[in-house]
Amino acid sequence: MSTLAIIITIVVVVVLLLIVGGLIAINRRWNRDERELRASLQEADEALALARAADNGWHRETLEAAARDAFAARSPAAVRELQLVKVVDMPGTEEDQALFRVITDAGSEEILLAREGGGWHAAEPL
Repeated sequence: MSTLAIIITIVVVVVLLLIVGGLIAINRRWNRDERELRASLQEADEALALARAADNGWHRETLEAAARDAFAARSPAAVRELQLVKVVDMPGTEEDQALFRVITDAGSEEILLAREGGGWHAAEPL
């Protein structure tokens, strides 16, 4: 085997090892991020349940309808899924907020809702 063939073989093996190592690292990161997202969604659902028990304005259907309306005002994309990410239930009702992740075919976007006068509307970020 010539010296050039040995060098090319070594380079190919090193590149393959780097690719495999990169794929493993990316897979681990995706799995970790997915676990964190699932935990965040579960925490938001629990906070919503607690807020709803204490205050009648936290109905999931009302929040989702407001999130869909706020997103429709921003984008013509069809909503595939709504994920409640965060609930901020302050004393009273005027400072309450709900953060949704809107998933479409084109990607995802976050919509922050604020409560005002018994209704929900799009608000500035937290």
